[in-house]
Amino acid sequence: MKCLIVDYMYDNIEELLAGAGLEPDYRPTISRDEIIDIIHDYEGLIIRSKTRVDEALVKQAKKLRFVGRAGAGIDNLDEDALNRHNVKILNAPEGNRNALGEHCVGLLLGLLNYIVKSDREVRQGIWDREGNRGYELSGKTVGLVGYGYMGTAFAEKLKGFNCEVLVFDKYKADCNDGYVRQTSMEEIYERADVFSLHVPLTKETRGMVDFNYLNKFRKQIFFINTSRGEIVSLSGLCQGIDSGKVIGAGLDVLENEKINNLTSQEQKVFEYLVNSNKTILTPHVAGWSYESYEKINNVLIDKIKKEINGIQ
Repeated sequence: MKCLIVDYMYDNIEELLAGAGLEPDYRPTISRDEIIDIIHDYEGLIIRSKTRVDEALVKQAKKLRFVGRAGAGIDNLDEDALNRHNVKILNAPEGNRNALGEHCVGLLLGLLNYIVKSDREVRQGIWDREGNRGYELSGKTVGLVGYGYMGTAFAEKLKGFNCEVLVFDKYKADCNDGYVRQTSMEEIYERADVFSLHVPLTKETRGMVDFNYLNKFRKQIFFINTSRGEIVSLSGLCQGIDSGKVIGAGLDVLENEKINNLTSQEQKVFEYLVNSNKTILTPHVAGWSYESYEKINNVLIDKIKKEINGIQ
């Protein structure tokens, strides 16, 4: 059974695949056209974000049994096309959940304590203590939307900060695990001091958070997004910051992450976020630690073993 790897992976990927009884073919520099030309010869495909795995690609993959997504999100996989061709989707949210949870805490503490702003000012010779007086995380109410691996990881980290964590997840019946209390969006709108997104990008969530959404919060809030950029209207977020509804925003993801190829409107919004002292921006690295890079391999190979051996 041959497995094609089309993105860079932690160094032991070939060894692990061979140990699982597969023949690895590691081609991290391969192009989309080249993938389509040769995919008919493989039972497995491992990918990060090289290209979209869609009908045009899958219909050439006559032997394909599984696609392993080296990460949590599967928005670059056409689930309908893969299901039609009986190709199993395997992803690895367990591999980077801890990294993402820690990154969320880092963004939040950075916002609450004006760490990036004050660092920038001190480097410029500005010693402004009062202007950088921060907020304590202890005692705050944190609202989460989505409670899968990532939301759970963040909630676990917050437990030590004496926060009340409320969660809304319309697809999970019971999220009450000792870290959070499951509730309605109405209560989150009413009580949250901090709001963080942990949902996948779908037709339902694309553009879900705009200014009208943010304006439903009764209090001023700190906002975190480490899920997918397209879930949040950045122009709407800028309105939220301008209005004072959003005190600070920590963004690991953007609507368009090709920041050197933005439309004029996207560039205007991007410049607002860059020049604001109320934002912290990171380049989609919340789950991208040295440790998670290796853990993702282990999670994927374990799932691939179970898939090819028919273990549920």
